[in-house]
Amino acid sequence: MSDKPLQWVGGSLAELRAFPADARRRAGYQLRRLQQGLLPDDWKPMATVGPGVAEIRLHAGTEHRVFYVAKFEEAIYVLHAFEKRSRQTPAAAIELARRRLAAVTQARGRR
Repeated sequence: MSDKPLQWVGGSLAELRAFPADARRRAGYQLRRLQQGLLPDDWKPMATVGPGVAEIRLHAGTEHRVFYVAKFEEAIYVLHAFEKRSRQTPAAAIELARRRLAAVTQARGRR
């Protein structure tokens, strides 16, 4: 079985590249696990964003999160990557990921 490709939605690649080096490395490792059909080491579903969306939880001095959806056969869609500064996920991060998920869903419907 070949690896499932990553599709970066909106500015998600630039967002992840803005992480500190250790958080970037950890995120890359966890995304690679997803590509191989494995689950990330620390994740949770994010139903508040949409069906099938989950977050990778990165603990690298500061907290970082990567929202993704892997339920589609053709690719893993990385929706958003950000530094988490409080216990609660910021509403703006959830809303941005929702908009990006809607764009993915709309683009998939045009195929």
